[in-house]
Amino acid sequence: MLEGGKISIRQLTILVMLVTIGDSVLVLPSIPTFYAQQDAWVSSFIGMTAGLLVVYVFCMVGQLYPHLTLIQSIQQILGKWVGAIVSLLFLAYFFLSATAHTREVGDFLNIEMIQETPLQASQILFISIVIMAARLGLEVIGRTAEFFTPLILIIFLILIMFLLPQIELERIEPLLENGIKPVLMGSIPCLAFPFLELVTFLMILPYVTQTKKIRQGFLQGALFGGIVLIIIIAMSVLVLGADETSRSIYPSYSLARKISLGRFLERVESSIALMWLLTISIKIILYFYAFILGLAQLFKLKEYRMLALPAAMLLIVLSPLISPNITYYNVLIAKYWPYLDLTYGLLFPLLLIGVYYVRKISKKPTEA
Repeated sequence: MLEGGKISIRQLTILVMLVTIGDSVLVLPSIPTFYAQQDAWVSSFIGMTAGLLVVYVFCMVGQLYPHLTLIQSIQQILGKWVGAIVSLLFLAYFFLSATAHTREVGDFLNIEMIQETPLQASQILFISIVIMAARLGLEVIGRTAEFFTPLILIIFLILIMFLLPQIELERIEPLLENGIKPVLMGSIPCLAFPFLELVTFLMILPYVTQTKKIRQGFLQGALFGGIVLIIIIAMSVLVLGADETSRSIYPSYSLARKISLGRFLERVESSIALMWLLTISIKIILYFYAFILGLAQLFKLKEYRMLALPAAMLLIVLSPLISPNITYYNVLIAKYWPYLDLTYGLLFPLLLIGVYYVRKISKKPTEA
């Protein structure tokens, strides 16, 4: 195999949790709130429930060929030529996702933290870390995620604890004021961004040591990450209100600005920025890693690490071009990106399962 490293079930669970949180912790709350208003927390709960079912589907795909990655499994199931086309589509999806999230990082840093720094300068520094992580391999990525997880959880708990006095329960009333349709509309992004994008883990499941516990670890990671997002969305509505949350570009960042403890503890929004940068870094690294590993497997290369630098250079070039400005990007993410995730995170996996079992059944009479 091109990748010689292994990760434990614990590291898989942590990686799934961090990727589920990913960029969603910062940008997701405003999208379901735009549709469902004060019922956004209900949308997030529905999204998580559906998301766990999708994760179960991912586990089913992973069990078809437990020792093969997604790209290798596609070619086994769909054949050489059709499999190559679908594999290229998945690789394009991985690369496009890494590019979009890199643009997201650059926009956030330029809008909220380092306004005078050119967009490409901050992106180049960020991508340097991504290149390093991808070249070091999966084992180092897993250990790094394991190392930073306690810090991420501590930041999250401190944020929630200090915001508890500012909660106003009447902000989530009345329940289902506008019916169930807006809630269901709001649940689509709550399903897409955190859970459907976990399809990238089908590229690393063969490198998990305890194969019998993969389903358990996968589901637990998605559940823990989903709970964090439900709490963040609920707190955004309870503290900021539905109107302000839906109009904010980064609601959880605005949420952290509300913390004020006797003029002693204020302006702690950098903590939520640190939490978000850590989780989205892991997400981009895994997407980038899946892209170069899958590309090497598709073209039967002996080494995938040599692809890291040219792929990163292409990513840096395309990242500013993916959208002309932050407004366009936000509309793209909110209205259209969930359906891209639905295609690659649900329709294609179901297609693979269906074709696999149809071919398996059609071969039985021949074997008899």
